[in-house]
Amino acid sequence: MRKTLKNRRIRYSIVMLAVIALAAVFVVRLVDIQVVQAAELNKAAAAKRSIPVTLYGTRGAIVDRNGTDLADSVTRYNITTAPRIVAKFSGTLGGTRIKDVSVAQALTALAQAAGDGADVGTMKKTIAQNPDSDFAFLVKGLDIPHYRAVMALDIPWLYPQKQSARVYPNGAAAGNLTGFMGTDGAQAGLEYAYDKCLAGSNGSQVYERGEDGVQLPGSTVTTKQARNGGTVQTTIDEDLQYMTQQDIAQQAQALGAESATGIVANAKTGEVLALADYPSVDPNDINATKDPGNFGSKAITSLYEPGSTIKAAIAATLIDTGKASPTTQETVDYSRTFPWGGRITDAEAHGRENLTLTGILAQSSNVGISEVGEALSAQQRFDAMKKFGLFESDPAIRFPGQPTWPDAASPNWDQQTNVNSMFGQGISTNALQVAGIYQTLANGGERIPLHFVSGCKQADGTVTDQPDLTPTRVVSQAAATQTVDMLQSTITATAGTLHAMGPISGYNVAAKTGTAEVATANGGGYGSDRVISVAGMAPAEDPQYVVTVTFTKPGPGHRFSSSAAPAFHTLMSQVLEKYRVTPSTTSVKSYPTTW
Repeated sequence: MRKTLKNRRIRYSIVMLAVIALAAVFVVRLVDIQVVQAAELNKAAAAKRSIPVTLYGTRGAIVDRNGTDLADSVTRYNITTAPRIVAKFSGTLGGTRIKDVSVAQALTALAQAAGDGADVGTMKKTIAQNPDSDFAFLVKGLDIPHYRAVMALDIPWLYPQKQSARVYPNGAAAGNLTGFMGTDGAQAGLEYAYDKCLAGSNGSQVYERGEDGVQLPGSTVTTKQARNGGTVQTTIDEDLQYMTQQDIAQQAQALGAESATGIVANAKTGEVLALADYPSVDPNDINATKDPGNFGSKAITSLYEPGSTIKAAIAATLIDTGKASPTTQETVDYSRTFPWGGRITDAEAHGRENLTLTGILAQSSNVGISEVGEALSAQQRFDAMKKFGLFESDPAIRFPGQPTWPDAASPNWDQQTNVNSMFGQGISTNALQVAGIYQTLANGGERIPLHFVSGCKQADGTVTDQPDLTPTRVVSQAAATQTVDMLQSTITATAGTLHAMGPISGYNVAAKTGTAEVATANGGGYGSDRVISVAGMAPAEDPQYVVTVTFTKPGPGHRFSSSAAPAFHTLMSQVLEKYRVTPSTTSVKSYPTTW
């Protein structure tokens, strides 16, 4: 009996040891799961049921002076799914009767509701590619009507994802300025230049859904708030921008010109009301523009030799320094030969003429301006041009692709360029800078930097990125006024280069033409191509608006500045009418053109 009792005790001990050992195993495993692997397992579990969602910060708008959108963001929707839960279901599929719906039927209905771009075959491949995954895109970029049509199908395994898309209501009419967005962000124009202002910052949410794929109520947690971008406020007038683009496009096509620009500016404020280019990119369809050179604004980015439009700046400087007056007399031949062998000519052959400085401007005589202009040293003329805004980038303009000039304090001109620069050859400028010369003259000799962005309005109402518009006195009020008065003779004088254009009814207009030779690409001098232009202002007795038009490489028969006149006349007429400018009440101020 003692032996039996002893055996029982042994068996009992063995069982107890086994139980203790088994309990120890469970304790160790429990500690491993709840302590050692806890974070990793929790993370894995959350990943299986926690769904991250991006909250998109809306990109700010680019607006015209009246708040009209030139570029804006609109809501679009991506349709996503979790392939592992894609299966047949019972539902109405947008109808009124509940029925069994197969995956193929659901995808077919989805493709029909989503419209163009949704393909059943592609969606099937997307789902089959990783059937155990929790996320896949089925359709991207749906507008609101198509999104509503898709959601009305009530397919349980579809999940919408809200996003923002960029639209440009004016298309090519303002595409040269707005630029556009690409898959890698801002690509051109104001979109690129003011990307920091416009860009919002995305936020994020997380929600949980059950095994059946349905979102669990109350499970959404915002982990980071989205922030909307600011608004770029421009000085552009949307209606006038469209008219300007149409005017220059029509005339460029009539002339067979390679490109054209048109600029309208407020003479008193320096605000650019329209800055148009032809050709111009449509940011809604950039693939339609084959030449990347047309993605921006050539009025800002392209350099050319301005030709005779520069003569007004030379004349104003001569008067300002006391070297000449509107009636200064010169004997002007068709050509002039210099001691070093250089030679210049006027655009059209003529006999010896007795011209005043007014007549030299009216007839746009290269020989005449060189004779009067040599009263100024090269340094004086260079300094004057720089004060008018040439030879340097304007800090009031922020735009990609702007040209750069050497930071020089004195001209590096040879003898021939020293002469040629007086009629706009051998020096480089862009169309906006030429418009700036005429804004200065129209504003009584005080230059206000031309600009087309007034600032960036942030979401909290503060305005940043405002340009420096500090005025600069370039020439005296008297010199500017006399120069403007002289420029009326370009239109009114019988021999004036714009006489054939005719007046704008009810208004005194001051203007200057330009016909610049285009240098050949290989540095071999000048060829037959030209850049023709007209720059002017009205009403001449108190200028309110400046208008410039340029046409690059017009076809044969159109290589004189008079071919640019119709576009100038049309555009200036539209500007005066649109802004209801009071007609002139004084007669044309005239000086004698000959002696």
